[in-house]
Amino acid sequence: MTDNVALSLSSALALDIAGVSLQADLSGALFWEEQRLLVVSDLHLEKGSSFATRGVLLPPYDTIATLSRLAAVISRHNPQVIVALGDSFHDRSAHGRLSAEDRDTVAALQAGRDWIWISGNHDPMLPPDLGGTVADEVAIGPITFRHEPTGSDGEIAGHLHPKARVSARGRSLERRCFASDGMRAVMPAFGAYAGGLSIRDAAFAKIFPKNGFVAHLLGDRRVHAIAASRCY
Repeated sequence: MTDNVALSLSSALALDIAGVSLQADLSGALFWEEQRLLVVSDLHLEKGSSFATRGVLLPPYDTIATLSRLAAVISRHNPQVIVALGDSFHDRSAHGRLSAEDRDTVAALQAGRDWIWISGNHDPMLPPDLGGTVADEVAIGPITFRHEPTGSDGEIAGHLHPKARVSARGRSLERRCFASDGMRAVMPAFGAYAGGLSIRDAAFAKIFPKNGFVAHLLGDRRVHAIAASRCY
C-alpha cells in the first residue's frame, strides 16, 4: 500500500472499543488480553459441502483451511476463552457434515478453554454435542458480543462480513476489514469461503450513522487503519 495510507507498525493493531483495549489480529480475530479472550466471527464451516448439496461444486477444503487458521491464532495468543460470533456453520445441518477428523480438531482447540458459540442467522439451533456453550449474546464489562450488529455502544458483532477497497500503487486492492468508530465494531468474516460486504453499503451507515468510522484492513503483513471516507 502507498505512503498516503496510514500503516501500523506490527502485524496486530490496537483497537479500543468503549474504553477496552483489544488487538486486531492479522487473521481477522480480536484478542482481549486482559480477559485472555479471543473472538472470531463467521467461520461458515462446511460452506463447500453446503454448496455441493445444491449442485455447485467448490473444493471441499474450506473447513480444514478455516480450522487450521483458527488453530494458528489460538496458538499465537493462548486464550482462556474463545467466543465464536455466530454463523460458525454455514447452514443448520452443517455441523452434521463435519468429518470425524474435523470434529477432533474442534475438540482439541476447545480443550482446557471456555468456548462460547453465539447463535447466528445461519446456525440458530446449535446442538449440545459440539462442546462449549451456546448463547444468543454475551456481555463482559462494557462489551457485548452478538452476531448481528445493532449499533449499540460497546457492541462487537459480525454478520456483515466487512471489506474495503483502497487505491495503492496505481491499482485497486480489496481486503476484509474490521469496521469501528471506537464505540462499536463489526468483525471481518474468518471463514475461508466467506464473502464480504463493502463498508460503503447502506448497512454500515445504519451502524455508524456519522460515517466517522475506520476500516482496519487485513494486509499481507500487518493491519492497516484507514478512514472509511477514504475507501470506496
